[in-house]
Amino acid sequence: MAELKTKKNEASVDAFLNKIPEEKRRKDCFTIMQLMKKVTKSEPKMWGDSIVGFGTYHYKYESGREGDWFPVGFSPRKQNLSLYLMCDMEKRSGLLKKLGKYKMAKSCIYIKKIEDIDLSVLTELIAQAIKFHAKNAT
Repeated sequence: MAELKTKKNEASVDAFLNKIPEEKRRKDCFTIMQLMKKVTKSEPKMWGDSIVGFGTYHYKYESGREGDWFPVGFSPRKQNLSLYLMCDMEKRSGLLKKLGKYKMAKSCIYIKKIEDIDLSVLTELIAQAIKFHAKNAT
C-alpha cells in the first residue's frame, strides 16, 4: 500500500507564508492562520511543503489504509486559497449558503480572497469541523 506523502513536519509556517510573493495573498493567509489558530486552539504545523494544518487525527479505512491528517487547514495555491475542513460538508449547506463567493470539492473550499467570504461564517464552519472530529475521534 502506498504511503501518504503529505505528512506533518517541523518546517516554519511563518517562513512558508512569508515566501508568498503577492502581499495581499500573504496577508490573507496570515489572517486565515490566526482565525484557525483561535478557533482550533492549536498551533499551525506544516504538512508537506505547502499545507498549513491545525490539529491531528488518525483515520483508518475499511480497506486497511490508515494515516494521520489535520481536521482544519489551508494552502495558498496558485489559482485559489484552499481551505480544508474535514467534516461532512453536505450537512453544512445552510452555513455554506451564507459563506459568500467560493467553489467547493468534497471538504475543500476554494476562495480567491478573504473579502469574498463572511469570516464569521467561516469561523462557525471551522468550529463545526473541530466538533465533528472531537465527536468522531477513535
